[in-house]
Amino acid sequence: MAGGVASVLLGIALFGGLVWLQQPTMIFFPSARLVMTPEDWGLAYDDVTFRSTDGVSLHGWYVPREGARNVVLFLHGNAGNISHRGESVRIFHDLGLDVFIFDYRGYGRSEGRPSEAGLYEDARAAWRHLAEERGIDGGNVVIFGRSLGGAVAARLASEVDPGAVIIESAFTSARDVARAVFPVVSRLSVVRFEFRAAEYLAQVRAPVLVLHSRDDEIMPFELGERLFLSAREPKAFVELRGDHNAGFLMSQPGYGQALRQFLDRYLPEETQ
Repeated sequence: MAGGVASVLLGIALFGGLVWLQQPTMIFFPSARLVMTPEDWGLAYDDVTFRSTDGVSLHGWYVPREGARNVVLFLHGNAGNISHRGESVRIFHDLGLDVFIFDYRGYGRSEGRPSEAGLYEDARAAWRHLAEERGIDGGNVVIFGRSLGGAVAARLASEVDPGAVIIESAFTSARDVARAVFPVVSRLSVVRFEFRAAEYLAQVRAPVLVLHSRDDEIMPFELGERLFLSAREPKAFVELRGDHNAGFLMSQPGYGQALRQFLDRYLPEETQ
């Protein structure tokens, strides 16, 4: 009897350890190959290389819009790379905004390997590039994060002073996602990532827009609602329709209209 219990406990421990080791590959799905560039989307762009404080070379694109005085700092999700975000770049460009989109370490042409601390540092480096290399005032920057990028956006926005923050299809914390999506496995292994988006968002002073779909099959709608509740005023919530990856497209034209309404309302008049 005792031997059987010990075997079960050992099995659980081994399973938990295996899940712990595999978590990075369950979180990050980078792609190195750039399949398109903004030129393929009909947009002019600057090819940008910059460095994080720990020396990692990062790659991105700065897509200007004539007459724009605001810029979107685009923090993408956990899969692919910047070349897979053409529809989103076009939407923000059509809204009259410059777009700075870059790849985290380990994604696209950026060096290194992805990690939670690394993604936060990469976002800080992108912010510094806008401020120091392009002379853009923080109040003219809209921090946008989708999915995992929402947690990165919340962390960055809690440390700086952007003009506005937009978080789409995100979550409250990695632990909450694990409990909601993998209720059994999450009890058998330690969640090694935190991504405490709700905690970070609660510290943000800028206006916040949260968007989420009830049809999201990856990030539960409830977590999007709870993330919104954690934010300070002024804030707004927009319910999308469609799945996790295509909800913003399936919600057009309402999606673009909601973005425009939020930005028109909360960005300082002198920067519009």
